[in-house]
Amino acid sequence: MSGLHVDLDLIRKYNVAGPRYTSYPPATRFNEAFDESQALQELDASNREPRDLSLYFHIPFCETLCWFCGCTTVITLNHQNGATYVEHLEREIAVVAPRLHAERRAVQLHWGGGSPTFLAPEEIRRLGRAIHQHFHLAEDLEASVEIDPRRLQQDHVVALKEIGFNRASLGVQDFNPEVQLAVHRIQPREMTAQVVQWIRDAGFRSLNIDLIYGLPHQTVDSFRRTLDIILELRPDRLAVFNYAHVPWMKPSQKIFEKRQALPSPAVKLDLLKLVVETLTDAGGYVCIGMDHFALPTDELATAQASRTLQRNFQGYSTRGGADICAFGMSAISQTADAYWQNLKPLEEYYAAVTQGRLPVARGCRVTHDDQIRRAAIMEIMCNLGIDFATMDRRLGISFASYFAKELAGFSDMVADGLVRLDSSGITVTDLGRLLVRNIAMRFDTHLPKTAEPRFSRTI
Repeated sequence: MSGLHVDLDLIRKYNVAGPRYTSYPPATRFNEAFDESQALQELDASNREPRDLSLYFHIPFCETLCWFCGCTTVITLNHQNGATYVEHLEREIAVVAPRLHAERRAVQLHWGGGSPTFLAPEEIRRLGRAIHQHFHLAEDLEASVEIDPRRLQQDHVVALKEIGFNRASLGVQDFNPEVQLAVHRIQPREMTAQVVQWIRDAGFRSLNIDLIYGLPHQTVDSFRRTLDIILELRPDRLAVFNYAHVPWMKPSQKIFEKRQALPSPAVKLDLLKLVVETLTDAGGYVCIGMDHFALPTDELATAQASRTLQRNFQGYSTRGGADICAFGMSAISQTADAYWQNLKPLEEYYAAVTQGRLPVARGCRVTHDDQIRRAAIMEIMCNLGIDFATMDRRLGISFASYFAKELAGFSDMVADGLVRLDSSGITVTDLGRLLVRNIAMRFDTHLPKTAEPRFSRTI
């Protein structure tokens, strides 16, 4: 697939609010009735056999707040917080690790935030030692880390590589100085280029760069210049996110409304068209789906081609079938039958792990119907189609019968060229790749029945 054309009229038609499907049911279904005792039951049940593990560590700290940010963060200039936090992560590991089957392999490791590189290099090494001590890391471990190029030293990159990281993701968002000033994130092009070189010199095997379209003062011409720089840097992967304006969740975003600086809906769609057509044509990237792009030789693209791509709270992944053990404030764990999220207030999280408890705030169990629908949604999100016979064998159902009502409702998407549907299955077209969230939503029974703002728009 190359030179993907974007039909803006079709994008407008389907531009509604919807989940990003890093889980199903989505996190909006979590509730506080799911507590520590239930999480412990689910954790113990997941150890009946040595299923693979995905380890996630949430490092919440940033020195300054980017006003577009929707992540769970703690803003502080006090770097002593990093050492204190690592100490409490070690305590949480000490609670969880002994409950895990000794033969369980960690096939995936991810540090997110906030900014993991808020930690000093020695704190990075200390947490790395704890992870190596308590978990059996697979030889082909996929280990990715989010890096903030600002205030980064080369020793941060060296420390990350020493403890096993092989994939790095850089937040950039936009290279335009006016945009950077408007979103409270100053990051010159030269700074980013230097960090990219450090990452490549250290031997990381994959580099991702994050961009955001829909930010204040962005125009088609200005963002074209940002994309030109990106093509020069040539990352292996790109995540180009639609700015999610959710001021009811993130009050800092209200500043954009006061300044009336956000691009109009029409300009935002023009930016999307620019991104997709530039990256898939001049850039030669494959549109993985939604907002992710990868070089044809990258593992994400090859996994999708072989229908082995997966999706979880860390985004798209090539390591499927793994339970997630998540550590740190707000982090979300997952087994086949449940999700649970850690406490968000930092002091409450500290208190729980100091007392030797799982710091569980909320969660939910996954019903049999949820599991079937999750399988369908993830096939759409990851592998861009559903083969009915394969799903029949995998799920022990007649897929076409189970989802007869949903399949009958695809006539509009068939007519619009987003999917092809026949007796053997559903295939997402190249155009449909941009709207996989909308396609997946057809299998979702948990969508709110009202216009209550709970999700960002799909485009």
